[in-house]
Amino acid sequence: MSIIEVHNLYKIFGKHPEKALEMAAQGFTKKQIMEKAGHTVAVDDVTLSINEGETFVIMGLSGSGKSTLIRCLNRLIDPTSGRVTIEGDDVTNMDFPALQRLRRNKISMVFQSFAVFPHKTVLENAAYGLKIRGVTLKERNRKAYETLEMVGLKGWENSYPIHLSGGMKQRVGLARALATEPDILLMDEAFSALDPLIRKEMQNELIQLQSKMHRTMVFITHDLDEALKIGDRIALMKDGAVVQIGTPEEILMSPKTQYVEKFVEDVDRSRVLTAEMVMKTPFMVTYPKDGPRVALRNMQENGISSVFVVDSELRLLGLVMAEDALGAANNNMDLGEIMKREIGKVLPGTLLKDLFVQLSRTNLPLAVVDEKDKLLGAIVRGSVMAKLAERGVANG
Repeated sequence: MSIIEVHNLYKIFGKHPEKALEMAAQGFTKKQIMEKAGHTVAVDDVTLSINEGETFVIMGLSGSGKSTLIRCLNRLIDPTSGRVTIEGDDVTNMDFPALQRLRRNKISMVFQSFAVFPHKTVLENAAYGLKIRGVTLKERNRKAYETLEMVGLKGWENSYPIHLSGGMKQRVGLARALATEPDILLMDEAFSALDPLIRKEMQNELIQLQSKMHRTMVFITHDLDEALKIGDRIALMKDGAVVQIGTPEEILMSPKTQYVEKFVEDVDRSRVLTAEMVMKTPFMVTYPKDGPRVALRNMQENGISSVFVVDSELRLLGLVMAEDALGAANNNMDLGEIMKREIGKVLPGTLLKDLFVQLSRTNLPLAVVDEKDKLLGAIVRGSVMAKLAERGVANG
């Protein structure tokens, strides 16, 4: 279910934006409008929806309009034309008191520049949004302690920002945003000022936090690897317009324009695609209900030489080979006596680069299972290589 809807949104900077808006409606490009009218079309007729609980990444190069767009969502920048709704409420037509309530109660924002108060302690910084709400000192400190621990800053509550590294300052900003328990978290280039190692660490922490919180998150970045890593869906912008919206796999494997294709051409797909994206429907038999003859028939019908064995709840028990099933059928043995119980298993989110070692050690399929060992799919070496080669030779 969508929580944010953006309809035909424009933001034009200049003294007479209505004139530039008319030119845009007539088909003039951003460059032509700048040359003829001296106006900048920062957001150009953007329409999109963001689902509740998803991490929606808006990405593009510098000047693509992504930061302007995110600021239109909470009206830090007023759109020139179009509409933004949050849970059905029209943000673009809200009066100031209603807009204040929205910002205080539903939306928090994390900026690139950390935006921490240097004269306040880490605890006071984290509790600031709650103080603005009028929450009691005891309650806001309790919540601030809780969120600081969540972002890895337990023990730093009484320190001042001058004593913190860049990554720690950004954690303070994130804790302040989370302390108010917002429905929507806006993050504008939040990690781009960090060095590469700290940035990767923050990305991993954000993914872990999101798996627990399930907030609606709108994340701005110019880094494609970052977008592919954290985004459930990605909107790629160019010259103020959205040129494609899709999952990381869709953006990577099915670019809709030459611009998108150029953007993703150097990405190492093995570092983005996951086991879930390449797995096949598994062939299986159920133990103890099925015997070796059922397993043999399953293999013969599907032209395979092995089959997975599961229990009645689809939990993985093992794997049976054709020659073993034939021997068992001739000697009245059951599957429990012949199945291989030590087989390769991976979780759905395992990156392909991490599968190569396992696949190189065996000719048997890998089982894709969930945390409870329920069988979800099967991976064979050929399917992995085929997926990597879908748009040309595999990278890296």
